Amino acid sequence: MTTADTPSAPFAELVNLASRLLGAGVVATNEDTFADAENLLVAKPAEFRPHTFGHKGQIMDGWESKRRRGVSAEQPHPTDEDHDWTIVRLGVAGVVHGVIVDTAHFTGNYPESASVEAASVPGHPSPEELRGAEWTTIVPRTALSGDTAHEFAVADGTRCTHVRLNIFPDGGVARLRVHGEVLPDPRELDGLTFDLAAQEYGGVAEAASDRYFSSPHNLNAPGRASVMGDGWETRRRRDKANDWVQIALAGGGEVLAAEVDTSCFVANAPGWADLIGFDASTGADPADGDWFELLPRTRLQPDTRHRFRLDAGRPVTHVRINVHPDGGLARLRLTGRLTGAGRAALALRWFNALPAAEAVAALTGAGAAAQEAAALTAARPAADPVTAATVVRILFGG
Repeated sequence: MTTADTPSAPFAELVNLASRLLGAGVVATNEDTFADAENLLVAKPAEFRPHTFGHKGQIMDGWESKRRRGVSAEQPHPTDEDHDWTIVRLGVAGVVHGVIVDTAHFTGNYPESASVEAASVPGHPSPEELRGAEWTTIVPRTALSGDTAHEFAVADGTRCTHVRLNIFPDGGVARLRVHGEVLPDPRELDGLTFDLAAQEYGGVAEAASDRYFSSPHNLNAPGRASVMGDGWETRRRRDKANDWVQIALAGGGEVLAAEVDTSCFVANAPGWADLIGFDASTGADPADGDWFELLPRTRLQPDTRHRFRLDAGRPVTHVRINVHPDGGLARLRLTGRLTGAGRAALALRWFNALPAAEAVAALTGAGAAAQEAAALTAARPAADPVTAATVVRILFGG
C-alpha cells in the first residue's frame, strides 16, 4: 500500500488501460448519489478541500455511494443487493497486470472491502449486455483501509475489454487504475498505416537514460502535450554523453515517417536528435545487437513539431530516440505499417490471450470449420510454426 501519487508496484510502470485519454469510460453503476463514478478515471491524484459542502454533503473527488441500510454484506458471493458496483470500459483492450484501488481522502466513509472482475466483450456492448457477460475475478474480495492506494498484482493472462469494481457494502473510492499490456485486435490494423509507437496500439517506452522531471511514457501518450509537464524531460547533463528513450513498437514494422515534437519546451528543448532502429524478430536482444540509423543527427527547434520522411525498407521492432545533449520532448510519433512477420506475431499474441469462446468465434468468423477452430483454440498457446501459420492464414485469408 502506498500513496496515490507514488505507486511502488512494478506494474504501475505499465499503461493505465483505464485512462480517459485512451478512451476509457464508466458505462454503468448502480449508485453514485454522493459523488460521480466518472471521478474514478480522472488522471490526476484526488484532491480534498475540507468544509466544501454541496446539497448532498461534503464534495468528494471520487466515487461515493449512499449508505446501505438493512442488507448484510457477509455473503461469500456478491449479489446486486449486498454491494455497490461500477463497470468501466477500458480505453484499450489488453492483459491486466495490476490494479490500484485508491481510497485517498476517504477516511470515515471508505468501503470495508472490494473486488475487481474483468470481461471481454467485443464490439460496443450496452450496459445490459455487459451485465450478462461472463465475468472473471482478477482481484478477490479484500479488506480496504482509508486514505490508501491499494496495489493488487494480477496474474490472469486473458485479454479483457471491461472491468467491474465491487465495493462492500458501500462507501467511497477516489481512483481506479488498471495497468497492463495493450493488445489490439490485429484485424483492425491490417493494411493500415498508424503510429507504431503509440500507447493505444501497444507501443511501450521500455527504457530511458533519465526521467528526473517527467516520465518517458509521456512521449507516446495520446493527444498533444498541453504543458511542459505532459512530455519527457531530463535533468541538465554535466558530461559529454546524451539522453535517450527506447520504445518497443506495437509490432514489427516499417517506419515511414517520424514526428519529433518539442511543443511547450521553449528554453530546454534538445539541440539535436537522431533515431536508430533494431529488429528483434530474429531473436536478437536489443541490449546486445546492432542498431542502425533511421534519422541522422538533426537540429531541433524549441516549441516545434518536426516532421521527417524516412526511408522505408528495414523492419524494426524497437526504436531509440537520442537527444543531444539533454532536455525535453513533448511527443514522438512513428508512422508506419506492420510487416508480415510483425502482423503474424501480433496476431498470435492476441489469439493466445483471447477467452476460449472468443478465440473460436474469431476463427469461425474468418471461415474456419467449427471443429478446426475448437482444435486450434484447445492447442493454445499456438507456439509451433505449423499451428501458428494456420491461425494466421485463417485470420487474414492468406
